[in-house]
Amino acid sequence: MFGRVITAMATPFAADGSLDLTRARELAAHLVANGSDGLVVCGSTGESPVLSFEEKRDLIGAVADEVGARGDVIAGTGTYDTRASIALSQTAAEQGAAGLLVVTPYYSRPPQSGLLAHFTAIAESVDRPVILYDIPSRTARKIDHETLLALAAVPNIVGVKDAAGDLAGTAKLIAEKPDDFTIWSGDDALTLPMLALGAHGVISVASHLAGNRIADMIATFVKGDTEGAAAIAAELAPLFEVLFITSNPIPLKAALAMMGQPVGEPRLPLVPATEAQRSQVRAVLEGLGLL
Repeated sequence: MFGRVITAMATPFAADGSLDLTRARELAAHLVANGSDGLVVCGSTGESPVLSFEEKRDLIGAVADEVGARGDVIAGTGTYDTRASIALSQTAAEQGAAGLLVVTPYYSRPPQSGLLAHFTAIAESVDRPVILYDIPSRTARKIDHETLLALAAVPNIVGVKDAAGDLAGTAKLIAEKPDDFTIWSGDDALTLPMLALGAHGVISVASHLAGNRIADMIATFVKGDTEGAAAIAAELAPLFEVLFITSNPIPLKAALAMMGQPVGEPRLPLVPATEAQRSQVRAVLEGLGLL
């Protein structure tokens, strides 16, 4: 079982736009020391579409070497190409990844039979646990309920990062899934309601900035103090909102720089936060006492 607070880690870039592995190690160490049970590297927050195969390989290896003994390092290895996803998954395992996060193939919009074949082929190619990543707002294809149940029967497919934004669908999945199939919220703002339905935790963006507080919220809920957990969720709601005022991770990278954890600017086609966006981010961080 992976942990309850997994941070979808931003990828640090140097001033010239190159991959900054030194900062990646530093950021990873900071995150596991501040509330994160594990990290996803090379995910959507990590700008995976603009990382080369070699950069992904090196980033996974560096983070696993730095914090793999203290937290679960989960590599984002899904693409719209099954063969490329298998090659990256096998490389991630060789680099020390404890598990894999595999997103729904994007752009090609395969049918559900294609999704079943794609995810199964990747899972069968490695000896690591696989977490599915269902985020139709980015991929234009939902993993349907029956497909999720079929994939849950694959031995090393262990759960799903649920970013579909469909709480009724999540409730149905939790009611019908096998006991050993785990659900993580893929949306910080929905973590508490998803916990109430039976989710295990969150794969989070906001945990870069408030990891200990998010861990407190989940621990408070698990102890049975739903009012206390709701109070923490309400406190953090402005942070959850401001991190998505424009495309992720643009606001996050601005926030990290303000908090003394600079990770450079995003790579094109993403652009740096505007001054107006930075002002919004700063106001929220100050309001939460994070600056």
